[in-house]
Amino acid sequence: MVERQGMLYAVNEFIRPRDGEQVRRETVRYRTVGDANLTAAVLSEATTVEEVIAEIAVTRMTERGATRGDDKVSDAAMEDRKKEGYF
Repeated sequence: MVERQGMLYAVNEFIRPRDGEQVRRETVRYRTVGDANLTAAVLSEATTVEEVIAEIAVTRMTERGATRGDDKVSDAAMEDRKKEGYF
């Protein structure tokens, strides 16, 4: 994982470490399956559905707010992608 703008991204063919970024291993989960260069992970030790629900119940930030990279780009990034035919 690398951290960018407070979000955790898996290192893969799309996300490569930048100069100065530390790569680390973390136990995480994903809110949704999404584009590998847009979807960030959430730190989590949950291993069951019940544990995931318990984590979500006490969080102060929405899952979407914690994981959608487009929201860090601009307020209209997702709408811009739709206009460009991404979906």
